[in-house]
Amino acid sequence: MRQEIYQSTSSDESIVEGCIKGNRKAQKALYDKYSAKMMGVCIRYAPDIPTAEDILQDGFVKAFRNLEKFRFDGSFEGWLRRIIVNTAIEHYRRKNHLYPLLEAADTDMDLSDDHVINKLAAEDIIALIKQLSPGYRTVFNMYVVEGYSHKEIAKQLNISEGTSKSQLARARYILMEEVEKHFGTYRKASGE
Repeated sequence: MRQEIYQSTSSDESIVEGCIKGNRKAQKALYDKYSAKMMGVCIRYAPDIPTAEDILQDGFVKAFRNLEKFRFDGSFEGWLRRIIVNTAIEHYRRKNHLYPLLEAADTDMDLSDDHVINKLAAEDIIALIKQLSPGYRTVFNMYVVEGYSHKEIAKQLNISEGTSKSQLARARYILMEEVEKHFGTYRKASGE
């Protein structure tokens, strides 16, 4: 009987089929192929690296348990990413970090200075997002990065749509303030 060789460059379909059969090399190849990308997703939701690693591990365990449900109708990476994001959301739901805020109609924030973000490096932006409270960070990531609607966020996090909107508005406001602080420091240092 021929021994199947799996590498992270193998096709998703052959790797997934090997994983479903319980082949450890296929499981390692799948993990090697996607763990770095999925860790990037986890880091956006987690307050620190150990928590991100926990989310990644839990997400991969769920993915491995449900591989037979994947039908290759869409991309495997998208399917896995959805599981990882949902695992991150579940993590925060369990930790109960979301706090109700003012409804969006009650907020009066000017969010028109997005041009400043263009001057920051991606690492700076990620660091600023990580400074947000877990609730703000989760809603911000779900809406801005993952593309969820406020209705979907509200359902996933068991909050109202208004709370989702206000948390997003507040997160953007806080990020703008931090960007202005950072950019103001940059201006002074560079003499602009």
